[in-house]
Amino acid sequence: MHDTAFTVTASARVRQLIDLTQSLTRRLSDELAAFEAQRPQDVAAGLAETQELANRYRRESAQIKADPSGLARAPAADRMALVKATEAFEAILGRHARAVEAARIISEGLVRTLAAEIREQRGVPNAYGATGQATPTDGSAVAFSRSA
Repeated sequence: MHDTAFTVTASARVRQLIDLTQSLTRRLSDELAAFEAQRPQDVAAGLAETQELANRYRRESAQIKADPSGLARAPAADRMALVKATEAFEAILGRHARAVEAARIISEGLVRTLAAEIREQRGVPNAYGATGQATPTDGSAVAFSRSA
């Protein structure tokens, strides 16, 4: 009877992990579709939910890694379903990461292009220093931050 309780608990835990993994996979898939449709702004609305799911997944994965024995008592079919859900997640995660990186590169390129255009439009500096000589810059700033 005691082993049956552990098996039921392990099975429920595996199903819980499958649900979490599938939920995160669906979120990333939806975000990927938005990136592929060139609508990255659509991702912003659900970003908090995606981050929460990702944090839960990270915590659960760390717990399993620290103590995999909790899942060992689950039926083989449940464990296999978790493996398949994880494989699907990892596949979409790779595509999602490439789409996010592409969006970042495009955004940085736009910022650089806009900054260059602004510099060109400003032309020759018209500010003068204390000696009456034109200063090498016009005193206004355009900043580019890689962390943005």
